[in-house]
Amino acid sequence: MASEFKKKIFWRAVVAEFLAMILFVFISIGTALGYNYPVEGNKTSGAMQDNVKVSLAFGFSIATLAQSVGHISGAHLNPAVTLGFLLSCQISILRAVAYIIAQSVGAIVATAILSGITSNLPGNTLGLNGLAKGVNSGQGLGIEIIGTLQLVLCVLATTDRRRRDISGSAPLAIGLSVALGHLLAIDYTGCSINPARSFGPAVITNNFEHHWIFWVGPFIGGALAALIYDFILAPRSSELTDRVKVWTSGQVEEYDLDAEDLNSRVEMKPK
Repeated sequence: MASEFKKKIFWRAVVAEFLAMILFVFISIGTALGYNYPVEGNKTSGAMQDNVKVSLAFGFSIATLAQSVGHISGAHLNPAVTLGFLLSCQISILRAVAYIIAQSVGAIVATAILSGITSNLPGNTLGLNGLAKGVNSGQGLGIEIIGTLQLVLCVLATTDRRRRDISGSAPLAIGLSVALGHLLAIDYTGCSINPARSFGPAVITNNFEHHWIFWVGPFIGGALAALIYDFILAPRSSELTDRVKVWTSGQVEEYDLDAEDLNSRVEMKPK
């Protein structure tokens, strides 16, 4: 782990996750807030948000940022996705921890900026996730598990280098998967499927009611997706010793830790 920690390419990837997460949370939650500054005669102020608009904002922002920083960090932008790659033995434990910290801090920073910009919005919850009326914690947990499972499964499948049948855009496919998850879950939980995205608003508003759902659900969904894809749908032949080596030292063949040039950056398409 120490060798990976000392490399500039590692820190470039961590910074990429941090900056991209700021942009993702700012754009997506900013769209969900839909704040209209007072305009005389404006009859649209206070109107309920369109679930389709919000879902597409989350999806397209992920697709855009995945295209922008995927070659640097892999563009996880989600602790559940990072967990999926870790269990799939495509990144080291150190990289996974660093990514999750960067994603969480980035979400806090973005939410803090949004808090300042939308400070005059009455009842502003800054996109805080919560359970809809009539939805219990078990139902909310189930929704988050399913939504995240389909997302991480899509990420692993569309970035699998062993496939030769993919001719479209992996970032776009992943973005559409994010949008699909939101169309499913918005009316139940506000849709997290991303623990860091939920963590930012919870920290800034100091409201952690039912917050565990938005970590446990996505992590279970991400873990299930990795296990299903890696051991049932598209089994990998790596020996246990090889997997442990990746967890401790990183994917040497792909990340080329001894190189510092741009061509050695982490590709979005894991091996």
